[in-house]
Amino acid sequence: MIISQQKPLEDLLSSLAGYNKIFLMGCGECATACKSGGQPEIAKIQQALEAAGKVITGSCIPSAPCVAAKLKTELAKNMKALRQSEAALILACGLGVQSFKDNDRLDLAVLPACDTLFGAVMDAQGNFYEKCSMCGECVLEATAGICPLTLCPKSLLNGPCGGVSQGKCEVDNQKDCAWILIYRELDKKKKLASLKEIRKPKDFKKSARPHKLMIT
Repeated sequence: MIISQQKPLEDLLSSLAGYNKIFLMGCGECATACKSGGQPEIAKIQQALEAAGKVITGSCIPSAPCVAAKLKTELAKNMKALRQSEAALILACGLGVQSFKDNDRLDLAVLPACDTLFGAVMDAQGNFYEKCSMCGECVLEATAGICPLTLCPKSLLNGPCGGVSQGKCEVDNQKDCAWILIYRELDKKKKLASLKEIRKPKDFKKSARPHKLMIT
């Protein structure tokens, strides 16, 4: 899940300067879940923009705006409103913004309403936690399913640094050291021998951006 949060209203009004007729698009998946681009947020931002003198031509919430087929279906349904618009304000992550731009046939100004923060898992209480850095070279098979690249502020791959104190991280003493967590989990599973393997430096070519995956 991609976590985003809405930009302050003053920032949105600044980016919308010169545009009066605005189309709003949210996201039915991630942005709805983290409350940055669902139906309540669309309604709230519409009210705020109208109070500032903007004309909202229409809105839609594709179930997954980063999927071209689903986005195109929603855009086709709203083509009349889009033709009346000068700009599209996207209440989604950066993927949603760029997907709209890639699939927009009207050459509208496409503007983000949100800042994209991180990829996360959601717990049973609805809280979000970053667990993966999407590095392109996963080591979870050797670290008991705990990612040191993400959970260790120094992204250490071969054990804890010298600053760990009472199991806590020297960067933030409220956080458990990722490698202490890994050690305990491997010990519980009787897999401590795997810690003797020295891992090579990461191949940063695998995390070079932009990525692409061609489906043949």
